[in-house]
This record gives sequence, structure tokens and C-alpha cells, in this order.
Amino acid sequence: MEPLRIYERLKERFGERVLETIEKKPDPFVLVDPDALIEICRYLREDPELAMDCLSNETGVDYKDHVEVVYHLFSYGHRHGAVLKIKLPREEPRVATVEGIWKSANWMEREIFDLVGVNFEGHSDLRRILMPEDWPGHPLRKDFVEPQEYHGISTVRESPIVRLDSHKKKPA
Repeated sequence: MEPLRIYERLKERFGERVLETIEKKPDPFVLVDPDALIEICRYLREDPELAMDCLSNETGVDYKDHVEVVYHLFSYGHRHGAVLKIKLPREEPRVATVEGIWKSANWMEREIFDLVGVNFEGHSDLRRILMPEDWPGHPLRKDFVEPQEYHGISTVRESPIVRLDSHKKKPA
């Protein structure tokens, strides 16, 4: 089934909770109400004609005015896929975990929590996965300012400046 047909089915079933369908190539997507996320995801997994049995990727994106969580779904049986997006406020972004629907969400949501700061409510083990537990802030946020040092260790990375014209002879 083509993604746009899948999105039409979602709109038919969930009405206003499907906020928008974007037909952008190569990955059209549907924007859904975060409060309806779990119900929509369960439907996508359990409906026999859709059978989205794989959450192949879940990521977070920080924009100037909101945070998005993007879900890439795939059905091995039907060989089709879909992309869902939700928009969250930048201040304290939170949404329900989809870990109970697709176990692969566990580590992906931990990474999004760690790097972007999205709180996945109901997650079984929501803690940092890449950064130390006491790291200040979330490194992939646009407003993140890296500290100059962490526990007395400099975080400044110095690299030598290589001039592109250094091979030219200098005048005598």
C-alpha cells in the first residue's frame, strides 16, 4: 500500500487527530496529534492490512519554535512503510512512549531524551544513553551551549589551522 493511501485510512479513522498530510517526496509523512499517538500506532501495527510490525527509526529534531519526533514504520509482511511526525513545544517536550508497541523504541527514545530532551512518559528506563548522567543540557538542541570543561576536563577541541595556500613559495 502506498504511504498516501495509508494516510487516507488514518484520516478516515482518526479524523481531526490526523492534523496534516505532507506529500513531500521521497518521504511523504503525516502529522498527528501527540495525544492520539498511541492509539494511531496501535492501529497501524494491529490492522491486518497495515501490519506495521517494525519501528525502523525514531528521531527527534529541534526547530526554532518546536521539537518534532519522527517515526519511520515498516511492514515486513506487506512491504510498505509510513512516516509519522508529532510536534511538541520546545519547553518541556513530552509524549507517551511507543516502547509498548515496538520494543525497538527503547534505545531510540533514550537517545532522543539524551540529545534533544524529549521526555517519553511511561518509558521503562528513560535515562541518558550517550552522555554522562550529570551532563548539563541536551547537545542537539539549538540553544545548547557546551560547557568549557566537564569535571575539570577541557571540552575545547583545538585543531591546527591548515592554510590552503601553504604550498606556495614565500617571497624572499
